[in-house]
Amino acid sequence: MDAEDGMTMRMMALAAAAGLAGCATTGSGEAAPDTMATMTCTADPAQRHLGQTASAATGAAILKDSGARTLRWGPPNSAWTMDYREDRVNVRYDGAMTITGITCG
Repeated sequence: MDAEDGMTMRMMALAAAAGLAGCATTGSGEAAPDTMATMTCTADPAQRHLGQTASAATGAAILKDSGARTLRWGPPNSAWTMDYREDRVNVRYDGAMTITGITCG
């Protein structure tokens, strides 16, 4: 296995882990209205993570900084649904696993 294959395998593993985490639910799946208000994403505080390596620890820090309830990873050359969720932070990264964009929705 060469270095490019290794990078591809790491990206696939991260994308798979992120996908599974995005499917996880807690409780009834419905948050109380006041909980939703406190879980609105604000991307500005998370911008300090641009240029960092995409990892579970960085994702957790971005969630905390943004105030979002869920995180969606955006691997290189991937398509996303266009649904908007005010409680979700979106994190795109490149082929070197470097975070290139952090937005809400």
